[in-house]
Amino acid sequence: MGIENSTGASGDTEDSREQGVELGSLADELEGHDYPTTTDKLLDEYGDAELELSGDTHTLQEVLGGVGNEDQEYESAEDVRQMIYNMVGEDAVGRKGYSDRGGITGDNTDETV
Repeated sequence: MGIENSTGASGDTEDSREQGVELGSLADELEGHDYPTTTDKLLDEYGDAELELSGDTHTLQEVLGGVGNEDQEYESAEDVRQMIYNMVGEDAVGRKGYSDRGGITGDNTDETV
């Protein structure tokens, strides 16, 4: 058995979801962007790009705009992605408190008297 390639017919990654955020085609756009760059420049070019957060759709403008970071400088696509993840915070989390890891959660403890 080999490792399957996760790229579609067009060469784009099929799933660009990370930390609860689906970047879609913006992921490739950010990789191809010239760095360093600023929030202002990114929003001018990609402000209408849509991101999916837990089933809701938001634009890059909604996520990065209006928080006083227009002059924020990014050295790489990774820097931009990290800022997006920071700005969406817990909005990107699906079911709060859910874990598929099994085991006991919460205050369920055995106490012997």
